[in-house]
Amino acid sequence: MAHLSPQELLERLSSLGIRTETVAHEPVFTVAESQAVKQRIPGAHTKNLFVKDKKGRYFLISAKHDTAIDLKRTHEVLGASGRLSFGSAEQLRALLGVEPGSVTAFAVANDTEGRVTMVLDANLMAHERVNFHPLINSMTTGVSREDLVAFLRATGHDPLILRLPEPPAELPDDAQAPM
Repeated sequence: MAHLSPQELLERLSSLGIRTETVAHEPVFTVAESQAVKQRIPGAHTKNLFVKDKKGRYFLISAKHDTAIDLKRTHEVLGASGRLSFGSAEQLRALLGVEPGSVTAFAVANDTEGRVTMVLDANLMAHERVNFHPLINSMTTGVSREDLVAFLRATGHDPLILRLPEPPAELPDDAQAPM
């Protein structure tokens, strides 16, 4: 089955009554590269992680771009089997129909078999407007957090909304670790 194009995604959002604002920009591949783009677009910007557990269950995690996530403990809050590892580029293309660098919550629309569990970090959902790539990394589309959830549910991906574990705080160089 063919995956949605960015234009087909935007048409699907519109058909659901979801208002969007899309801005074209230079392609960005990392959170760091996207800093200049973020300054021009209001709302919370995201990072998206495509991961799998030891039993081959897939998860798409969307969080605010500057959220520190302890991937060594994230499986605990997800109920995943063992530590998470990143899915391959081939798995990403097959399941979500996007390239590395273009991972987005909107891509679950391409997961028609429901193999990917959608996870939204609570820190992201504290913002009125959230921004994602519309399947390619040369555009950013903003929607309200309520419309994001409505879209995900319309694709059959009722999201888990939870607070992801943060990495442990680093001790200062001169501090003593507790005994």
